[in-house]
Amino acid sequence: IFYGVDYTDYLFSLPMGAGKTFLMAAFMYIDLYLAQNEPDNPAFAHNFMVLAPSGLKSSIIPSLKSIRDFDPSWVIPEPAASGLRRMVRFEVLDEQKTGKKSNLVRNPNAQKINNHQPLDSLMGLVAITNAEKVILDRVDRADDPALFSREEMDRIKVANELRHIIGRIPHLAIYIDEVHHAADSDIKLRQVVGQWAQGSSFNGVLGFSGTPYLETAEQVPIANGVAVKSLELTNVVYHYPLIQGVGNFLKTPTVRYANADTPTIIRDGVTDFLTQYKDTVYPDGTCAKLAIYCGQIQPLEEEVHPLVAQIVAQFGLDPSEAILKYHGGNKEYPAREEWHTAFASLATPLSRVRIVLLAQIGKEGWDCRSLTGVILPQRGVCPTNMVLQTSCRCLRQVAPGGQETALIWLNRWNADTLNKQLRKQQDTSIEELNAHRPDTQRSIQRHSRMERFAVPPIDFYQLKVSYQTLTIDEQPDTAARLADPGLLEAAEATVVHEQDLTGRQTGIDTRLDGAEERTDFSSWLALIVREGFGTLPMDELLRHEERLRHIFGQVTREGEGGERLLSNRFDQEAVRSGIRRAFVPRRRFEAHQEVVPCQASLLQIEKLTSPLTVRDASPFFPTQEAVQEILKWDRWPDDPEAAPPDVLAALQVLKAWGKELPFNPSDPHPERKQTYHYLPYRFDSGLERRYFDQLLRPMLQGKGLEYYFNGDDQLTQFKINCYKRHHSSGAWHYIGRYTPDFLIIKRDAQGGIRQVAIIETKGKAYAAGFTDRNRFMQDEFVRKNNEQFGYERFHFLYIEDTLPAAEQVRLTQETIDHFFKD
Repeated sequence: IFYGVDYTDYLFSLPMGAGKTFLMAAFMYIDLYLAQNEPDNPAFAHNFMVLAPSGLKSSIIPSLKSIRDFDPSWVIPEPAASGLRRMVRFEVLDEQKTGKKSNLVRNPNAQKINNHQPLDSLMGLVAITNAEKVILDRVDRADDPALFSREEMDRIKVANELRHIIGRIPHLAIYIDEVHHAADSDIKLRQVVGQWAQGSSFNGVLGFSGTPYLETAEQVPIANGVAVKSLELTNVVYHYPLIQGVGNFLKTPTVRYANADTPTIIRDGVTDFLTQYKDTVYPDGTCAKLAIYCGQIQPLEEEVHPLVAQIVAQFGLDPSEAILKYHGGNKEYPAREEWHTAFASLATPLSRVRIVLLAQIGKEGWDCRSLTGVILPQRGVCPTNMVLQTSCRCLRQVAPGGQETALIWLNRWNADTLNKQLRKQQDTSIEELNAHRPDTQRSIQRHSRMERFAVPPIDFYQLKVSYQTLTIDEQPDTAARLADPGLLEAAEATVVHEQDLTGRQTGIDTRLDGAEERTDFSSWLALIVREGFGTLPMDELLRHEERLRHIFGQVTREGEGGERLLSNRFDQEAVRSGIRRAFVPRRRFEAHQEVVPCQASLLQIEKLTSPLTVRDASPFFPTQEAVQEILKWDRWPDDPEAAPPDVLAALQVLKAWGKELPFNPSDPHPERKQTYHYLPYRFDSGLERRYFDQLLRPMLQGKGLEYYFNGDDQLTQFKINCYKRHHSSGAWHYIGRYTPDFLIIKRDAQGGIRQVAIIETKGKAYAAGFTDRNRFMQDEFVRKNNEQFGYERFHFLYIEDTLPAAEQVRLTQETIDHFFKD
């Protein structure tokens, strides 16, 4: 599952702009601080190799600058921080030509590391290079003249030289930026790292990526023909979602798309950008810029550039100054040297460029914080698996904490691809990005509508499981139990069958797995005590020392040097556990289960805090404006004839004048008569909000049913205790309390609750953790409650976001039509 490596290999998933290089620097200084305290501890790195993405030469210097700018006092107290900063030495391995001055090495990048001799005591080196510098294209077979010419052999030796000297750096940690490239079969980076890991003091690998996904699913065999397919890199240990960065350290984007041809999208996108950002200048003096990805050089030169130049001129800008073309060039349209300088200067106040036209470059490793807009006008302008990454190039904030915005224009195909990648990789969508408008502080007024609805509490039955411990023998016969031959539990053996090519079995071999560790009697006893977490003291164990020495002699054997080895013929953990059990009374557990009546309110009004001050108001639905509108309509009587006499008289006068009566306009929120027992709801996910707004609201409109959001566990009392039955013993085990997302309620003639449909929505990422609760709800809760009430009072519906939209609609409609059929 973790690629078969036997060294530390962690991956941190962070969106663009989250400060991956600062995180690298923090890890470096923490390791160095701890390494100074414990220089022989292999857990802490002494030296670091940072590998920037292969081929992205422009990403080396920004990576170096960010790490150099990091202040170690942010994570380490003074004066230790200043001492560490003086210790750190940086080397940029960016030389292209072979060096000839050194008698020791010919590779100039290897010479830079060699200058830090003696390597055995080296500490504090931070080397930064492109991954391509250390790619293993031809391994150490350069001494075979039958395969290569002398010139080729010299070139291969030079290439291998850097890898070899890096492998000699002690306590080395490898940091890989954009680590998803290392999973590419064309890049043998993992093979190189595997060679370095063979060194005795190799520390490990930390990878960093905003898109930790494979281009094609990888199949991982588990056992017995069972395999798992995964598009995700499996060694992710931390994930920071993109949506949390928006408005925090990322610009807040507006994503627009159209089902139109390339010239139309470019014309609309450029016009939209210049209308909004033509005069935008950020606090650092840089002006807002737009990137248009063109895919190929020829359409960039012949179609896109003339069109953009025309639009720019219409806005009063000089096209020669405001537009930068940047590509690698070809025979017909060669690249110009000044383009590289202009591109490198985009992030400075000196640049007057407003629009950058790109072909086959700029999709990653490009950090231009004043980039404010991106246009992907057609399919193929960037690789399919990089639509998300390319679209979000413009989201880095210029001024930290500022309320900056950005603009993204796409054709329909790129928009659909972006939406898929947002859902799969970030559990969000274009709709949520567009709706996400975080403010520094936002006040949310909350209101109860329980009195208007007179929602009664829900009567239901909970499963209650209690356990009783029965002691069989108060005084255990420890001596007899230690003498029981069954205490020496044998280890499981592996049976290896041997057969010839015809399938005829030629032999069977039985092998015992596991290494035989060295030990002695005192260490063995100490292990028994330590594994018991203090429940069995050493002095009590030593009362049976003679018998324990006999057991120790049986479960160990003598090694070649006379030392005792734990025999792999026995299950050593089971033996030690059996010894501890011999000292405690035998007990039996009896489980008692009962079904108890419960009553729960859908709203604990005392916990409905108002106002709430929040940074992000997007989880709350409906909006504050809609809430006020609903409350205003609540105050108007459902029957206009029930209005006060003076109001009715005034309305009659208006009617006589031919004026429209104010109580006749269409109710903008007709659902208010069926839902919102408090306002507003706070949804935990976009799936909950979409299901409520786009399925339940239109589907239940006009039906005699009420529907409520119940998923805020701080406000509702309706929570269900869930249990899992053990497959062998049949005993119930408590697995937690479950708070349902939605309730559809039907009342009886007296206004009491007659039927309740419980609906749970789950995103793919959380579905596996809900399996046991789902089974309990389907098999136990609904059945037991319906048996107690004597009719179908409860129904449970599970909706997962992997279901097609049409299937979600069908299942919901089926519940409404069949469960509430009476």
